[in-house]
Amino acid sequence: MIMRTSAAVASNGPSRLLNGGVLCLLMATLPLPSAVAGQFSVTPVRLYMTPQDRAIAVTVTNEGDQPLVMQADLYLWKQKPGGADELTLTEDIFLSPPIIKLAPRARQVVRLARLKTAMPTEQLTYRMIVREVPEAVPAKDNLQVQLALAFSIPVFITPPRAKAQLVCGGVERVAHNTIKTVCENSGNAHAYPIAFSLVADNGQEVANRDSGAYLLPGIKRDFEIKRADGNIPGGKAKLSVTLVDGSKQSYNVTIPDMRPVAQ
Repeated sequence: MIMRTSAAVASNGPSRLLNGGVLCLLMATLPLPSAVAGQFSVTPVRLYMTPQDRAIAVTVTNEGDQPLVMQADLYLWKQKPGGADELTLTEDIFLSPPIIKLAPRARQVVRLARLKTAMPTEQLTYRMIVREVPEAVPAKDNLQVQLALAFSIPVFITPPRAKAQLVCGGVERVAHNTIKTVCENSGNAHAYPIAFSLVADNGQEVANRDSGAYLLPGIKRDFEIKRADGNIPGGKAKLSVTLVDGSKQSYNVTIPDMRPVAQ
């Protein structure tokens, strides 16, 4: 699997969005008629290590026709109550070399290495943020500015017995077409639900959600599940949660009835 960053050149015509998950760092604050950016990919998109691993390989590829300069920073990754990410620069792990220069269509294998090798009691979580340094192509005039593209790659160092323990349930009605459920990870490794489905007693799916989020150990967070074409009926239902590894968890829940509208 390859996560690819790309950007369209801004123009007066219809705008095009950057690919999902890309962090755009605009190098100017004023709107300009044109914006140019490079294109690159990194594999794998999630990095897994054991406490015994000293280093693993990462491949960076220049997908474009211009030279690229890339820089990688490593962050300790924690989450606040509610699931908001909290990143702190760290020297526990590092990329070698930290600066990568790539010719057009070239690729380079680099190494993500650890300094600390002690056996942790729970999974260690980091983020590697790879950024383009927009220095390769000079602007032709003052109407052009480069975008610096970046994206964040999770890094997991997992002891042998560490595992997630995800529990979801306790649905709450937010709106006529929206139900909220609360998920909590009480384990000592991350959980990653990627999809949710609510199925009524009659077997009909009444709401779904095709996106999720990481829950690091000890984290609880809410997920809203919506129906696009009408009301979600109240009553007994089954909540199905799909995890990133393809496994599913099911919970019997009761969807609250809709409150009557005050006259």
